[in-house]
Amino acid sequence: MGQFEQKVAVITGGAQGIGKCIAEEFRKEGACTEIIDIQEGDWYTGDLADPAVLEDFVQYVIGKHGHIDILVNNALPNMKGIDTCSYEEFMNALAVGVGAPFYLSKLFLPYFREGSSIINISSSRDRMSQPQTESYTAAKGGIAALTHAMAVSLGPKVRVNSISPGWIDTAYTVYEGPDAYQQPAGRVGDPLDIANMVLYLCSEKAGFISGENICIDGGMTKLMIYHGDHGWSLE
Repeated sequence: MGQFEQKVAVITGGAQGIGKCIAEEFRKEGACTEIIDIQEGDWYTGDLADPAVLEDFVQYVIGKHGHIDILVNNALPNMKGIDTCSYEEFMNALAVGVGAPFYLSKLFLPYFREGSSIINISSSRDRMSQPQTESYTAAKGGIAALTHAMAVSLGPKVRVNSISPGWIDTAYTVYEGPDAYQQPAGRVGDPLDIANMVLYLCSEKAGFISGENICIDGGMTKLMIYHGDHGWSLE
């Protein structure tokens, strides 16, 4: 038997990339896994920015299973910069990246069993940025802060933690040279690096961890890079 037998896990944005990997790993461990994604497929299809969709999705999950044990808020907000991002696009990013995790957590709250977990997928961009990424960065900063607020409100019944991935290549590409060495770990990450931590945080082994944000970036945010370091040049 897997460690999550008879557990119900919900993953938003689970149709591809990191979310898909998380869902697959939960299934391997015996969990009943439900996905919501805007892409069409053999899962619940809907726009996470629409509160009515979230309400219907929760009724779908509870009608099918009666309870929930794990909620992984993974769906990606849009990434647009201040030069081109409209107000509506910015607010949509916040709706997908912060509003939906908040509202899903609220709607599922009566149905979480004791010892449940919420995992919010933030980003290392909650602490660092590239130019023209304001919508995405604001959403990821918001979900990181929402994590510790919900951990205080929902404990001890539900533990709430967040993960901030760095450079994760969802195609499992192997990089060499500067692309690899800008991470002290010596490589670019892949979705399993994130999924493994999600499963750990949802397990009994992590029973004393709540309100934390764990950055999984191979050490990239800790490495100071100057011109000419690690094969990088500003020229």
